[in-house]
Amino acid sequence: MRQSNVHELTKMSMCVALCCVAAYISFPLPFTPGMVTALTFALSLTAYLLPAKKTFTVILIYILLGAAGLPVFAGNQGLSRLLGPAGGFYFAWLVAYPLLSLAKGSTPDFKRYALMNLLIAVPITYVGGLLSMLLLLDVNLWQALTMAVLPFIPGDILKALAAAFLGVKLQKILGER
Repeated sequence: MRQSNVHELTKMSMCVALCCVAAYISFPLPFTPGMVTALTFALSLTAYLLPAKKTFTVILIYILLGAAGLPVFAGNQGLSRLLGPAGGFYFAWLVAYPLLSLAKGSTPDFKRYALMNLLIAVPITYVGGLLSMLLLLDVNLWQALTMAVLPFIPGDILKALAAAFLGVKLQKILGER
């Protein structure tokens, strides 16, 4: 196996592991099936460190690990987490973070990273969570917004900024674009 392949597989494996660990940094909110979690921070870093296809692969592996029953999801609910009212967040990540990876540009830049995260990844994630809650719970649009979007906005802004800062630093340390 070539050195570059080993390097890329190692980065991907580390990103999967980071996602698994970050899910444990979470807490429930009493009025929503969604949880506040550091996972979106880890997904943002993944998008900044890997190209879009590899970002997609990392997220897919993470989701498959949880669907197979490994305790990697926030709340450790396995397949029922994916099929429940918060499942839309997980599936939205498969779109949101590869798109963030595509939009990050070729030069590490804090403002661009943060802006693309807040304009692309965060809204797509919210749409996924909102749709799953609307489809699976007996709620109206306002109720779904208060469960899937509004309580998460401040934390997601902070996580996007922190991930952009660390993503730029890591890109410069790794000497990669």
